[in-house]
Amino acid sequence: MKITTGFLLLFFNVQLLVAQSTISDSEDMRFNAQVEKDTVLLRRILSDDLVYIHSNALEETKSDFLHSISTGNITYNSMQPEPGRAIRNYGKTGISNGIVQVKGLIQGKPFEVRLRYTAVYVKQKKTWRLVSWQSTKIP
Repeated sequence: MKITTGFLLLFFNVQLLVAQSTISDSEDMRFNAQVEKDTVLLRRILSDDLVYIHSNALEETKSDFLHSISTGNITYNSMQPEPGRAIRNYGKTGISNGIVQVKGLIQGKPFEVRLRYTAVYVKQKKTWRLVSWQSTKIP
């Protein structure tokens, strides 16, 4: 019996979701999925009503954000969170504040920014899903 690579990736992603039990885990998985262009995993950890506000004030829905990543309109080469991320949990809602160093391409042009961000998560079906992201460039 031959197992395809796609099946193995899907199985691995599902296992990661099962193992993901904290907001910090979800955030780290999301940063990694953005770098890997893993829209299958992103689709699972982004809330359907996502509001994603980039540091340049561009606002995207979940569909817009996934499209930007899948088409290469935005490419994340690295997303490195700095130590000191603060997470506050309010039952099924959580807020993460932190700083992340981001390198990538926007419409083929390189960028490198250090961002201060606020991310809001909601626990849905045992998974912390991102519902809101807003970031500001640090000069």
